Amino acid sequence: MAENKTLTFALMDPPFENARSTTAFRLLDIAAKRGYNINVFAYEGAVSLPFALQEAHPNAVHGRDVEEENHPLPRKYIAALMQSAADNGGTLDWVNCGLCVDERGMGEAIEGVRRGSPADFWAFAEGSDNTLVIPTK
Repeated sequence: MAENKTLTFALMDPPFENARSTTAFRLLDIAAKRGYNINVFAYEGAVSLPFALQEAHPNAVHGRDVEEENHPLPRKYIAALMQSAADNGGTLDWVNCGLCVDERGMGEAIEGVRRGSPADFWAFAEGSDNTLVIPTK
């Protein structure tokens, strides 16, 4: 069997702000299910995607409690993507830009996310079969 392809994604948008983050998660899901080795470099607001302290909340405007609201949490998506990649013979290496983490106070990330620098993105891109940057607008 041929060696797994490696894909790198650079993400810049925070959660809940626009469809770019949702699109990125969909692409990552496809790659994980296909067993690719995936690198993610989170920059700017995207460092808050794997923030460990995200909490679901009720929606008083619509009269729904926490369970009924079923609020999506990106940290849970990322953990599931890491597991899916592993289950399908691939990997997901998620690196948060340390400068961006410090600026935003997002130092507490879920397990499996590591702190890095733009040099990690360079190394990811050099070692990948393809790289996709999903920038902010």
